[in-house]
Amino acid sequence: MNPFARLKAGLGKTRKQLVERVGELFSGRETLSPEVFERLEELLIEADLGAELALDVTERTEKRLRAARASGDDLDAVIDLLRDSLAEELGAAGAPNSATDDDGALALAGKPHVVLLVGVNGVGKTTTAAKLAWQHQQRGRRVLLAAGDTFRAAAGDQLAIWAERLGCELVRHADGADPAAVVHDALAAAKARGVDVVIADTAGRLHNKSHLMAELAKIHRVTAREVDGAPHEVLLVIDANTGQNAIQQSRVFKEATEVTGIVLAKLDGTARGGVIFAIGRELGLPVRWVGLGEGLEDLTPFDPDAFTRALLARD
Repeated sequence: MNPFARLKAGLGKTRKQLVERVGELFSGRETLSPEVFERLEELLIEADLGAELALDVTERTEKRLRAARASGDDLDAVIDLLRDSLAEELGAAGAPNSATDDDGALALAGKPHVVLLVGVNGVGKTTTAAKLAWQHQQRGRRVLLAAGDTFRAAAGDQLAIWAERLGCELVRHADGADPAAVVHDALAAAKARGVDVVIADTAGRLHNKSHLMAELAKIHRVTAREVDGAPHEVLLVIDANTGQNAIQQSRVFKEATEVTGIVLAKLDGTARGGVIFAIGRELGLPVRWVGLGEGLEDLTPFDPDAFTRALLARD
């Protein structure tokens, strides 16, 4: 299955809900009343765009429909103009992907190229680490995983299983160890062994915000001291199923460390795919990757045009 087909399949539930309900709303209406657009705004809010963004998109769509003198019976025109309005919102979130070069291959900003994954527990950071490692391995690069989440026992074990499956190196310490020390040792090992990429998992508990921020800041300092320009990427992993709550949670991590981009994980099977439109506006961060399944290949660079086409595809 090609990347667009996987994206379309992953957005299937969201797409079906949104396209069908928009079709029902506009079908058979020769005159587009204000009430129709009020309901469209409600549909977009229900799709997790957020109230402010839903209003802006609705107003732009209404202006375009009236300028084009389109009726509700011309559903293709309605969908196309709605898609244009949504694509504009993804412009900021879909800024050129710094993680890729002109050939679409993952670009390296240093050796080792250091990636930190941050986010609350349960969003899929550990699985995302494995998927990113696989992406680099496909390009012949040597990858080392760092088990920096030492507070959740299962995290280290899970990463160890992935490392064995991928055949890549792993640095981990005992449960409860200093996460920054793990990252320090991982970077030392990477430099000694000529590793190309280090991908570090980190803890995600939120019950003590000040401690979490201090911990992430310490890891950031360690990486900067050990490798010039590191960390080269700090990717905030968000679970698409949590909808608007994901944005509130993510603000904590943006405050704690210098996040460079978003990974929207677990998009498959969710009816909340619309949250991606609110991320750029609310957080001012670009979406870099979209996770569409549990397979290693189910992580794809974010393409705003492909995303909107897949979301509003009628077939």
